[in-house]
Amino acid sequence: MTVEAIMGPQKSTQAVIVSQIGNKSQVPVISFSATSPTLSSLNVPYFVRATINDTTQVKTITSLIKAYGWREVVPIYEDTDFGRGVIPYLADSLQEIDVQIPYRSFISISSTNDQIQKELYKLQTMQTRVFIVHMSSSMGSALFLNAKKVGMMSEGYVWIMTNGVTNMIDSFNSSVIRAMSGALGVRLYVPETEELDNFTTRWKTRFQENNPQEISSEPSIYVFWAYDTIYALAMAVENVGVQTQSGNFTTSGHLPVFPNGPQLLQALLHIKFAGLSGKFELIDGQLQYSSFEIINVIGQGIRNIGYWREKQGLSKQLMDADNKTYSTLLQDLNPVIWPGESIIVPKGWEIPVSGRKLRVGVVNSFSEFIQVDKDPLTGATKASGYAVDVFEEAIKKLPYSVPFEYQQFGAGLPATLVTYNDFVYQVYLGNYDVAIGDITIRYNRTLYVDFSMPYTDSGVAMIVPVKQVEHKNALIFFKPFSIYLWLACFGFVIITGIIIWILEPDIRKPLRDSKSKHLEVILQLSLFAYQRENLSVYSRIVAIASAGFLLILTSSYTANLSSMLTVQNLQPTVTDINDLIKNGDYVGYEGGSFVEGLLLQLHFDKSKIRSLSLDNFAQALDKGSANGGVAAIVDEVPYIKLFLAKHCNLYTMIPIHKSAGFGFAFKKGSPLVPDISQAILNMSDGDEMMRIEKTWFEDQNCQNSSSNNVGSNSLHFLSFWELFTLNGAISIISLLVFAIIFLYKNWHKSTEVTHFESGSSQDGNETVNPSPP
Repeated sequence: MTVEAIMGPQKSTQAVIVSQIGNKSQVPVISFSATSPTLSSLNVPYFVRATINDTTQVKTITSLIKAYGWREVVPIYEDTDFGRGVIPYLADSLQEIDVQIPYRSFISISSTNDQIQKELYKLQTMQTRVFIVHMSSSMGSALFLNAKKVGMMSEGYVWIMTNGVTNMIDSFNSSVIRAMSGALGVRLYVPETEELDNFTTRWKTRFQENNPQEISSEPSIYVFWAYDTIYALAMAVENVGVQTQSGNFTTSGHLPVFPNGPQLLQALLHIKFAGLSGKFELIDGQLQYSSFEIINVIGQGIRNIGYWREKQGLSKQLMDADNKTYSTLLQDLNPVIWPGESIIVPKGWEIPVSGRKLRVGVVNSFSEFIQVDKDPLTGATKASGYAVDVFEEAIKKLPYSVPFEYQQFGAGLPATLVTYNDFVYQVYLGNYDVAIGDITIRYNRTLYVDFSMPYTDSGVAMIVPVKQVEHKNALIFFKPFSIYLWLACFGFVIITGIIIWILEPDIRKPLRDSKSKHLEVILQLSLFAYQRENLSVYSRIVAIASAGFLLILTSSYTANLSSMLTVQNLQPTVTDINDLIKNGDYVGYEGGSFVEGLLLQLHFDKSKIRSLSLDNFAQALDKGSANGGVAAIVDEVPYIKLFLAKHCNLYTMIPIHKSAGFGFAFKKGSPLVPDISQAILNMSDGDEMMRIEKTWFEDQNCQNSSSNNVGSNSLHFLSFWELFTLNGAISIISLLVFAIIFLYKNWHKSTEVTHFESGSSQDGNETVNPSPP
């Protein structure tokens, strides 16, 4: 038996066995169709893959999924080495873009139509609607025909085919292609060349001659790879000049060794030429790829929607520009006709009509935030409160229907045994789809759940009592205005008086000989000019504008001084949390909260920290640190606002730490998270959030008055710069108009005097020098 090279193991399972034989006998084994990544020249040096590795299309599929923003996908693959081989690589690539695989569907190659439909029915009961099909052409055909029968080729579904199916799509009959309508496919891009056209024409002619009863179809890319492989092998044999070696397989299983095998293998690996399928070049024992084509099956045909290249990413057209930024943008793809002839991009998931409702976990807390009860008639779990109203309002704002049901966590357990960490962890365990309530967004919780954006104010603050203080600051009457504003006001008064003094010559004339009274008159003009009756129009305009401005300044001064006097009457007993540590005071926190750990991080002595309930906050603060109570209570801002709403003017809030606020906890990768977050954001921008807050926190005005930061700031020049500018403009314009009119009148008078003097001079000359006779 003469063997120089083995070519053509069509399936990956066959190639594994044959390549082991070739490796022992040093006979190169060349396959143009075994694409499984389990085959590698690193493990089997004499195996040559004259086709692409299945893993090369993974990045194309990942870019496609990222472009459309889908968060979950389900791979459907055949249960063979070929089907299983690419799945780990696909999962790793999807994980990099935070896309989850909630379920993996594998189908045996021996499955009947009933068995395939049973698996498809199972997929219908799940939320995910994006499927990646990695199968051989025969299995892929059967899958899509059955998917059409069970109604999964309708609107809302997404099907993405790998090259195992897409490469053979031109050879499928019309019924299979119609069943695939709306699906997307990825396949290696084959550039159009004259050689390719000539070969295709010859191939069709030969096919028709050998198969007169069959309809001629387009040759698949495997035909091109086969042709290029034979051509490359022939060139390698010619370059090496192989001598025919003879050897017989013995019954004991010993194989002859081909002495020229290493030279032939090296010659084959160095072959480069422009083949029918593109550039033929083997690196690391396998064919290199350049570009992938993304197609859309429409009716009985296909349409190109874009391309993918390793350095450029997605694009509508193939470009050779190396400076193009890598793209995963939807705008770099042409429009798609989706299953059901829909042009609307599927969101990638939905709540199945026949499936279970969204399981919403709830837990009893403060009644204003969330209260859980059982319906006495139906036994169904009911929930009410601020968190519940926000969640239900956000669900209503979604552009699709999401049926849900409440399920109580910790029913029947003592409150001390129900912790929020355990509650949130139930979502990770799959007992709930989402947990709602007064759940603080914490870093350790984000490791196993995804949070919506916060729906409450964020932060941690202190509650401290306020006390009455006496005024001992004699200079408080200067504090309503800053020093720069006082200087600006004084300058404004002087400048306004000077302008009116300039505009009123009748006032200036009596004072020419009494310069000591100038400042007195200027001040009087600035402050009381509007009371004079004999002012000019220009002066009256300036005086009225000045009076209005001074009225605004006076009102602002009075209001700010009153605020300072009032606020100073109620001062907090503690303004800095570090004072509590220095004085050794006791501080309280709400039991079960993460605030205890925060206080320890701030270097509080654990013996000085007391656990309290919200109902006992006021009693502990009233007792004080020295009498078995606390000097301050540290808690989250939403709880503090709830407390202050019930205890007006007795306590105040001092912010001390930033936190993320309350949010809803979803399972990792839940597609609901971005939509719910967007709904919460829309509610915050509108009136819905304010309406819900007023429903559950009645005394917000009282709370706001007592929880603002203590102290009142002085007013600054920037607070009134527009008024200064306006009054200055009015004064300058009046002065300019006055000056223009004044100069015009004086110029007119001087012109008349000049003409008069000129005329008189001419009359005098005629008398003294009479004309000669």
